[in-house]
Amino acid sequence: MPTNGTQAIDRAAELLSLVVLADEPPGHADLVARTGLAKSTASRLLQALERHRLLYRDDAGSYQAGPLFALYATRHEPVDELTRVARPTLERLSAATGETVNLAVLRGKVVVQVAQVDSTFMLGTTNWVGVDVPAHCSALGKVFYAWGGLDVPAEPLLGPTRNTITSPGVLRRQLALIRKQGYAIVGGELEIGLDAVAAPVYTRGGELAAAIGVSGPADRIRHELPVLAELIRTQARALSALLGHQQRKEGAA
Repeated sequence: MPTNGTQAIDRAAELLSLVVLADEPPGHADLVARTGLAKSTASRLLQALERHRLLYRDDAGSYQAGPLFALYATRHEPVDELTRVARPTLERLSAATGETVNLAVLRGKVVVQVAQVDSTFMLGTTNWVGVDVPAHCSALGKVFYAWGGLDVPAEPLLGPTRNTITSPGVLRRQLALIRKQGYAIVGGELEIGLDAVAAPVYTRGGELAAAIGVSGPADRIRHELPVLAELIRTQARALSALLGHQQRKEGAA
């Protein structure tokens, strides 16, 4: 007997609940056993939940709550203390550059921008808070690839523009350079004409806490890149110090 729409929703909701409430990420076989669904039905529903970012399948083949949960949690449970401490740093960067300044944190496998100071220019003012941006296309995201939190996938990455790095090998080589220089940059990799630079912020224990970045039109950013890079590295180190981190050596936690 064919499954009607309500039954399909109920079954998908049951799978989603089992994943979200599980102590350890369950695999396909476990979910089939616990729901009694046919393997083909479970696969079809799980794939639909993945497509809509409600579930995420990790490298081991197990299921975890998807990016939408991370985005929702960030919007409704903001990282209050971090954003409070970081606000003066963001404002200093804004005053010095006039460009859009953002603070980002990692939620699961999603880089989420949690605070922003808008550009003082009409061209370049965009609210990025809560926007889901592919990490390999953004300077903030590359910080999390370079200094921990995100692993470079084995398969080719999506390329929104002709400038996007889609090769995992090329991205790994760039990340090595990013770690050496202490900051990440992108040039038209998310959108042609949009450039950005970002640097890591550390906790007292030396763990990556966040990333701060400056973004704006390429015509303004590109010519000021050396100055912006040094400025953002300096401000990131100062913010890390406020969080209790003691700098050990250049380009490292």
